[in-house]
Amino acid sequence: MSHPTPAVEKPAAEFTHRQILTILAGLMMGMFLAALDQTIMATATRTIADDLNGFNLQAWATTAFLITSTISTPLYGKLSDIYGRRPFFLFAIGIFVVGSMLCGLSQNMYELAAFRAIQGIGAGGLMSLALAIIGDIVPPRERAKYQGLFLAVFGTASVLGPILGGFFAGADRILWVDGWRWVFYLNVPIGIAAMAVVARVLHLPHTRVNHRIDWPGAVALIVGLVPLLTVAEQGRAWGWDSGRSILCYVVGVVGLIGFVLAERAYKEEALLPLRLFGNRTIAVGTGASTILGIAMFGGLMTVPLYLQIVKGSSATAAGLQMIPFVIGIMSGSIISGQLISRTGRYRIFPIIGSTLMVIALFLFSLIGADTPLWRTMLVMVLMGLGLGGNMQPMITAVQNAVSPREIGVATGAVTFFRSMGGTLGTAVFLSVLFNVLPGKINDAYTDAAKDPEFLKAASDPGQQQLLAQAKGGGGLSDTSFINKLTDVVAHPFKVGFSDSVHVVYLMAFFIMLVGLVAVFFLPEIPLSMRSAQQQRADDAAKAENAADGGDNHAGVKAASEAPGH
Repeated sequence: MSHPTPAVEKPAAEFTHRQILTILAGLMMGMFLAALDQTIMATATRTIADDLNGFNLQAWATTAFLITSTISTPLYGKLSDIYGRRPFFLFAIGIFVVGSMLCGLSQNMYELAAFRAIQGIGAGGLMSLALAIIGDIVPPRERAKYQGLFLAVFGTASVLGPILGGFFAGADRILWVDGWRWVFYLNVPIGIAAMAVVARVLHLPHTRVNHRIDWPGAVALIVGLVPLLTVAEQGRAWGWDSGRSILCYVVGVVGLIGFVLAERAYKEEALLPLRLFGNRTIAVGTGASTILGIAMFGGLMTVPLYLQIVKGSSATAAGLQMIPFVIGIMSGSIISGQLISRTGRYRIFPIIGSTLMVIALFLFSLIGADTPLWRTMLVMVLMGLGLGGNMQPMITAVQNAVSPREIGVATGAVTFFRSMGGTLGTAVFLSVLFNVLPGKINDAYTDAAKDPEFLKAASDPGQQQLLAQAKGGGGLSDTSFINKLTDVVAHPFKVGFSDSVHVVYLMAFFIMLVGLVAVFFLPEIPLSMRSAQQQRADDAAKAENAADGGDNHAGVKAASEAPGH
């Protein structure tokens, strides 16, 4: 009688430290591209908007980028789970480079917004796929060892970006081209180099699994989000109860209902499987990330504007003055990452991080036109520490809570909801800022009219013309006139701007309070010591061994029942 062949244990897909570093080199190039673009725009936006006569339209350029990057994020997660990460990471870099080239050719703010939308399609994959690939190759407990490298890239881009943005924005012409256009052209050589590195080093084992692609869900999501985000941006100009606004509300709601129906129909193959949200970690992670995105983007986009308009900093100086915020993020991420690696516990860090953000947003709401700069910088450090302690631990928690097959979808979901919050926060808060700004400026000038020194300075004919521009709100399309006002005449404008910013920070403060309550519901699950790639390989080996064992058992049974036995 024959005996069953013993099952052979297949080795798990383990990566050596050197292999991980090689793969990280490719990921860091892509992340550098995305991080540099975010920070280089922070200090250049005012100059770009003034040059294209659209300071009050700048939200379009930001919102268009955020809409496309937000919508594309879950698509990258789902498609890369099916077909592999590498081709989509390369596609993301490629489309980002094309979008950057087009942005540099923009002739007005509407063109810039359209081309930033193309750029956003690429950006949606750069961050989320890099995080998903890390989840593939490094166990949750060990990720802190490699986190420092990502933070070094992010920190370098965060320091270089504002300086380069300020340099390009401050230069009239570089090689016969407007200086600010190099903010976008710079991405082209970096992107091409990143594609070459990624194509060479990013090789991950992948077993293709055939699935339906949830295109109806993707289309319904676009139909739902675009009108709602558009009305958030344009509502103040159209009127919140105007015909166009109501049409946007109706189309948006129909799109979101269609999205939920599509996700129910596609079940496991949905863009964002609804079953995932039954997992408490995913539910809390996505909810808290949405609120974090609103508070982060909504609160922080006004800091560079405050520094340039109220404090009179140049674009370059404003970039350098944002370094305390970067130091805070890096410190918060490194400290939380190292402590998670040593203790295996992560729940406490989003709680501490959210608490620090609540305090920082409240302190930001107290900063006025005459607040010393060092005090503002201290609040930036606090805000950065809060963000650093919040973002990476939440990704780690979510990746640890799902099966290896769903790491891409889960990572994409958290990144999607954070971006969604950021898009909503940017659109609503900029809308609120420009809505209250004219009234606050007029109030500040009314108060200043009681000061004899102001009346004397404002009586100058040259100043009177500029003053009319400041009071009339015409200055919101081009703020460069502030530099031509004397300090006494410019001060009420700066007071009005500061008072308007207070409204934004108070809104962000109350929203972040809700986020703080949400993170208390995050469960603590022991962190896995195995990477997603190792777990997938083990699952495949067990399935094959089980199949082999079944075949051997069937063969033995057939032989024993044959004639002559």
